[in-house]
Amino acid sequence: MPSAADALVIGVIAAGVGGAAAIDVASRRIPNAMAALTGGAGVLMAATGASGITVWSSLLGFVIGLALMLPGHLFGATGAGDVKLFAAAGAVLGAARTVEAFVFVAIAGGVLALAIACARGRLARTVTQTARLIGRQKDARAAIESPAENNRFPYGPAIAAGCVLAAWV
Repeated sequence: MPSAADALVIGVIAAGVGGAAAIDVASRRIPNAMAALTGGAGVLMAATGASGITVWSSLLGFVIGLALMLPGHLFGATGAGDVKLFAAAGAVLGAARTVEAFVFVAIAGGVLALAIACARGRLARTVTQTARLIGRQKDARAAIESPAENNRFPYGPAIAAGCVLAAWV
């Protein structure tokens, strides 16, 4: 049975990243307000002792979340909203759970990418192209962002799944 602090963290994470994921699916954007409210709630919960983590851990979770997601944005694989949302989730989860959440987000993102590639009838092409891009950073961004390749999809659901799972376990 989760503690009251754990239940609060799960609820705030589910509401914050879940709401952002729903908006991302509908509009392909994650509003800055969603990330700001989620991150602010994380710091506030830490400051009041409600989340069971320290303010330092909350702020460090934010920085770690930002640092872990930023390379994906620089390569063109994720949007800026994804980076801000995961950093905000780090403020709720704290430093230790943010690293764990990133692993879960990466797994959820991979599963989501494969499911979308299958649904679009392009699994073999996606796997082949991905293998070719490994180690070729300058070619990767152009290939990922090319409208002709139909590679883009909302990443908010993967962030939501990974963060909720990290809060839960």
